[in-house]
Amino acid sequence: MTIVGIRCDAGARTGVGHLVRCVALAEELVARGAGVRFLSDLGGVEWATAQLTQRGLPWHPPPFDPVGFVAAVERLEIDAVVIDSYTLPPQHSVAVRKTGRPVLAIVDGDFRGQTADIYVDQNLDAVIDDPEAVGLAGLDYALLRGSVRQLRPLSPPVGSSARTPKVVAFFGGTDAYRAAPQIARLLARTGVPFDATIIGANEELRAELAQVAAGPGQRFDIIPPTDDLPKLLAGADLAVSASGTSTWELLCLGLPSALVWVVDNQIIGYDRTIARGYAAGLGQLGHLGDDSVTTLRSLLTDAGRRTELAARAWAAVDGRGVERVTDALLERVTAR
Repeated sequence: MTIVGIRCDAGARTGVGHLVRCVALAEELVARGAGVRFLSDLGGVEWATAQLTQRGLPWHPPPFDPVGFVAAVERLEIDAVVIDSYTLPPQHSVAVRKTGRPVLAIVDGDFRGQTADIYVDQNLDAVIDDPEAVGLAGLDYALLRGSVRQLRPLSPPVGSSARTPKVVAFFGGTDAYRAAPQIARLLARTGVPFDATIIGANEELRAELAQVAAGPGQRFDIIPPTDDLPKLLAGADLAVSASGTSTWELLCLGLPSALVWVVDNQIIGYDRTIARGYAAGLGQLGHLGDDSVTTLRSLLTDAGRRTELAARAWAAVDGRGVERVTDALLERVTAR
């Protein structure tokens, strides 16, 4: 049996995006009969730990240096390594490749010094220029969990004006930049009816969200992070989220979305997604004003606009990226 080691982390400031897309890849590997071993620091984030334990995916503390990394790879009888990290020193991937084991690096534009046999950049309009490696770039390689893929509709959803719009707002497993309360206040300022489920990543955020006053016809349901998020999204008329790895899940579901960008590495993906008409843009978190309110009001009241966004989004991501990446990785292992 092929065993794949996955080196990624999660945390209150790091977020859970790296882990989520690696879990998606792990699901597909296990479905193909491979074994998976996570080497991860999960930062004490209970939701992150649950993603592995619920799926029966074993994880081990991450090694501190390249020597320890190679030792762990050999002890766990790992045949190939997946690296998804903005902070892991490049010497780790170099050391593993010297043993003859293939390395797949998941990147977001910048390789950050990592060397690999296969690079995966799942971002819109991504380009990988390395003649000595396999480059898998673009939305065809978006790594989506099975809980999302199985809810992809057979055709783009059609917006309905016959009911109060259902909104789902979420900002990752930790919401490190406290986006949820800002978005709740923007929604309230639209002055139009909605039924919004907003995920508060911790008790402090949920307490702040509870203080946001809803207007006539408006309702807020504040909940903690949940594994039922894909189902909530599949039943929504509009999603509000940060521009990040979750964007590709929203597109796959054909869900009309309004995005904000939170940190600098989200700007390019945000701009490209909005320019293609795959989602509506609200701007930079912390600088959301009247224009953002106007955009949300339009999305809540114009079912036709939501239908247009849904059609473009649905056509952009087919949900099979994880299959294509797994094909390439297992092919490289077999060749070795």
